[in-house]
Amino acid sequence: MTDIPVSDARPERAAPARTGSLLTADARTRRRNAAESRFRLYGIVAVGIGLFFLAALLYAIVTNGIGAFQQTGYTLNIEFREDVLDKSGTRDPEALKSVRTFAYSPLLREAMLREIETHGIETPLAKAKVKGFSSPLDKLFSDGARSTLRDMVLADPSLIGQTVKVRILASSRVDGYLKGRVSRESIERDKNLDAVHLDLIDKLRDAGVATKAFNLAFITGPDASDARPEQAGIGVAMLGSFYMMIVVLALALPIGVGASIYLEEFAPQNRITDLIEVNISNLAAVPSIVFGILGLAVFIQVVHLPQSAPLVGGLVLSLMTLPTIIISTRAALKAVPPSIRDAALGVGASKMQAVFHHVLPLAMPGILTGTILGLAQALGETAPLLLIGMVGFVASNYPDGAVAGFMAPNSAMPAQIYEWAKRADPAFYERAWGGIILLLVFLMTMNIIAILLRRRFERRW
Repeated sequence: MTDIPVSDARPERAAPARTGSLLTADARTRRRNAAESRFRLYGIVAVGIGLFFLAALLYAIVTNGIGAFQQTGYTLNIEFREDVLDKSGTRDPEALKSVRTFAYSPLLREAMLREIETHGIETPLAKAKVKGFSSPLDKLFSDGARSTLRDMVLADPSLIGQTVKVRILASSRVDGYLKGRVSRESIERDKNLDAVHLDLIDKLRDAGVATKAFNLAFITGPDASDARPEQAGIGVAMLGSFYMMIVVLALALPIGVGASIYLEEFAPQNRITDLIEVNISNLAAVPSIVFGILGLAVFIQVVHLPQSAPLVGGLVLSLMTLPTIIISTRAALKAVPPSIRDAALGVGASKMQAVFHHVLPLAMPGILTGTILGLAQALGETAPLLLIGMVGFVASNYPDGAVAGFMAPNSAMPAQIYEWAKRADPAFYERAWGGIILLLVFLMTMNIIAILLRRRFERRW
């Protein structure tokens, strides 16, 4: 070995001596600490802005929609006069059905006049003349009040000849006035009520005749026509959403999980599987209205399934939810350590036994979470349902039987909210906000279930 000349050897450089104390930060350390503090501040500000807008959104939803869960009505002693409802006195059901709805208007007016007289209320409406079949007092009642009395008589003819205490719904304008939605200034341009009506409403409220009560019919009842917004409910639309979620769960879950297991565990890696994976990822980003067009073209125009049926809506939402379930399921399967598969195969298990007995149970929390989140996304979709006709006023009440619920025309919660929001009467706008509250309750419930299932089935390795 050749020795290196001493003159060519490079002298070692001595480390620079530290002049400060270890307990004192230098300029570089201070800049680094300041940058870290700014980053934390930016994060806190970002979280604060997000929470502010979330609180503002929730405040707007609650303040605008809470009124839908209360409804104004009158507690009246209705005298079901025999000379008006059953002149023959036979109580024949066919004869009672022949009595028109407007024949019950005098019963409402007389009951209201008795309350006015009992409480000593002075109002010019008490002396107003009846013109034809209408009276100024009729504007205080809902257009469906007479139908309510008629349904009571048809259900129980023994009411004829009796005086019964009944709660009668007020009109939407009266309800809006007591809730602050209608003011005396805005009523000047309204043809339904005037200042005299509002004066009477104030006195009836003070006397305890006009009161607000919990509106259970909003949660359980069907939609109503534009003339009866005070009777509109979201109950039938909720049932339609329920039937659609059953279809989505029955189709999207087994198909999505089965496709995910095959692609992740059994499918060979070639161009065909790569093309399938790319298409699944692209389908997850396709706008929902495209799936609505597909459902309209295939399920309704080609297969000739009934329009506006929850079955069709469920099929469309299943197609839309499948990519989400497949992607989340594959991610859950990938999260299982390879050692689980190797250990199962090492003790003699087949490929299928290793997947279904070991890998799938460990991936179940992620699969269930992705499925429930996919269902929650489908529950809030509106655009696909509009294209297949699941929107608008549905005349029928609840479907007859469980099977009919899948095929009978119906609406859905988001479609019903959309329909209310575009109607002219402010009472429908209030109900649209109330429907949003119920929809958020359903979505929060589904997310809570997803969290509980994840914690229940979660395993650590």
